[in-house]
Amino acid sequence: MGDVLIALAPALAVSTWVFGAQVLAITVVAVGACVAFEWLIQRYLIKGPATIGNLSAVVTGVLLAFNLPSSIPLWLVILGAFVAIAIGKMTFGGLGKNPFNPALVGRVFLLIAYPVQMTSFPSVDGSSGATPLALAKGVIKGGGSVSDVMSQVNFGDLFFGNHGGSFGEVAALALILGGLYLLARKVITWHIPLAVLGTMALFSAVLWFVAPDSYLSPAFHLLTGGAILGAFFMATDYSTSPMSRSGGLIFGVGIGLITIVIRIWGAYPEGMSFAILIMNSLVPLINRIKPKRA
Repeated sequence: MGDVLIALAPALAVSTWVFGAQVLAITVVAVGACVAFEWLIQRYLIKGPATIGNLSAVVTGVLLAFNLPSSIPLWLVILGAFVAIAIGKMTFGGLGKNPFNPALVGRVFLLIAYPVQMTSFPSVDGSSGATPLALAKGVIKGGGSVSDVMSQVNFGDLFFGNHGGSFGEVAALALILGGLYLLARKVITWHIPLAVLGTMALFSAVLWFVAPDSYLSPAFHLLTGGAILGAFFMATDYSTSPMSRSGGLIFGVGIGLITIVIRIWGAYPEGMSFAILIMNSLVPLINRIKPKRA
């Protein structure tokens, strides 16, 4: 858990630089609320040794914060933390027993219950603006073309974080560096991240090749939304991902496919959170697949 926090630090630093001190306030409140709710539930409802010292609640708080806009009211951050810990984690017995990623449970609850606050994304100049994915979906559904979208998007901004969105997912470069750190430390393996990002790239590339004026390029899909954050930091959660490496590949392919399907044909511009939760529910089935001996 300590390595995960170290890996997330570059993205937090970039987000703070881009969006200001409110990023730190949201992160501190999310972490504090997650730790407090876990301690209270263990103290008064689930008897047993306290587990807040393993930093899992801290990681959940940071990841929840990373999935929120920097303009969200702090009381909603606390509510999201309660849902993440009380419902997404402790209801099932705590760390290692939860079938769904707790941070995403909190994030999706807030998205469904408070869509206005969860989709009001400040841009780098402080004004309210659409995320690149929302912009693209709006332009294309309105009869525009991919070239109309790309005339308003700069890949350098996508790479370095100078665009609107949930503040922890905007800095692609910082997230990639964090993901490489986790791989180097052997906290995660390459199977799930590569399967997620590779499937997203391949599926979107086929569509882009067939109809380049109607579908966005693989680079756009990989650098926007929660693609990199989800692939490296949330899909790889030990307790909610398959136990085998072959299962991880199946799991990652499913996430990549569902994400692109939702992005292109779904009601929401982003699909990573829903894709991970859907595939979390299939992990028990995937774990039943036993690779044959050579």
